[in-house]
Amino acid sequence: MKLRTTLMTIVCTAGLASMAQAQKSQASDTVAKEYRPPKGMCRIWLDRVPPKQQPAPTDCPTAVRNKPSNAKVIFGDDYKEKGDKDPKRELPFFKKFIDSGKP
Repeated sequence: MKLRTTLMTIVCTAGLASMAQAQKSQASDTVAKEYRPPKGMCRIWLDRVPPKQQPAPTDCPTAVRNKPSNAKVIFGDDYKEKGDKDPKRELPFFKKFIDSGKP
């Protein structure tokens, strides 16, 4: 009985892990590049709705707050390329707070 329970647990865990991986890859592959929101903005992407009828890009807090259950939020390209180095780039607030160096 114990062996059966252990085997069933392993099989179920493997099945759930593969489903999660499939959902992750599907979410990033379903939106064509021309429909992605511009840098710094987000877009609500509704399931089973043609790309030309999707809602317009908006700011990210509004998109996350207004996302219906049959949709996902697509984030704009806010990441920085590995080769780009910007000396004027500010540190995040919490980093400034920790590294202030003032007594």
